[in-house]
Amino acid sequence: MFEGSLRKLTVCLDQDNQVQYQLCLEDNPIALNQLIGQSIRLQFLETITCTHCSRQTKKSFAQGYCYPCFTQLAQCDLCIMKPELCHYDQGTCREPEWGQSYCMTPHIVYLANSSGVKVGITRANQVPTRWIDQGAIQALPILRVSKRYLSGLIESLFRQELSDRTQWQKMLKGSPESVCLPEIRDQLFVQFEQAIQAYQNKFGLQAIQCLTDEVACDIHYPVEQYPQTIKSYNFDKQPIVSGILRGIKGQYLILDTGVLNIRKFTGYHISFQAEVAI
Repeated sequence: MFEGSLRKLTVCLDQDNQVQYQLCLEDNPIALNQLIGQSIRLQFLETITCTHCSRQTKKSFAQGYCYPCFTQLAQCDLCIMKPELCHYDQGTCREPEWGQSYCMTPHIVYLANSSGVKVGITRANQVPTRWIDQGAIQALPILRVSKRYLSGLIESLFRQELSDRTQWQKMLKGSPESVCLPEIRDQLFVQFEQAIQAYQNKFGLQAIQCLTDEVACDIHYPVEQYPQTIKSYNFDKQPIVSGILRGIKGQYLILDTGVLNIRKFTGYHISFQAEVAI
């Protein structure tokens, strides 16, 4: 049995583009792929710790923060979800040093196929992690920009044509049909050519670079059986989650009894045990 404060699943792609997952309980990484088909049990130990300040909290906010951190930290501001509203760009960031290291770095605008084709953004150093966390079976970088604010402007532009959301329930019921992402990219570049050029004229050619030679990444998940209906576990209502692990996709454990979003419960102290020795 392992115990510790829960963190998001860590991921990597092997040489066959199969996602390899680890469950992280502080300093105890647990390889999960080998447990597919085995019975597992997770129990919430009635303690939640803020991932930023480490204080205990009765309730978690924004996937792992206590309420004071949630209300005070720049990384919890609205502009994280809507970077086109960037406080750093407006000169109102409450943590300029953090903004400099997080927001003023290269970002990628991408297309992904998770529950259908969507547009998204991520820091350049989060490729392909971001795609995996969203359960994408295909992904393609289409622009590289110099800072987060610009990625938000471009994403807002493309949202006129594509969603920026993943329908998580649909994503967990199976894999969508493959699509030609380069073709969709080219259509977007034609449709929004003037708007992209206007941003390049304003911010500089090097600030917004179109990526026309990138190859789409195909991603495979360790799932032996998808659920027909989705029952979502919640540690706040049901402290014990158990069943046969049928697969892992995105940040979800897929059990024969329901699904559990690991990232949602970041900071929760849990115990974990499996039917076989780890």
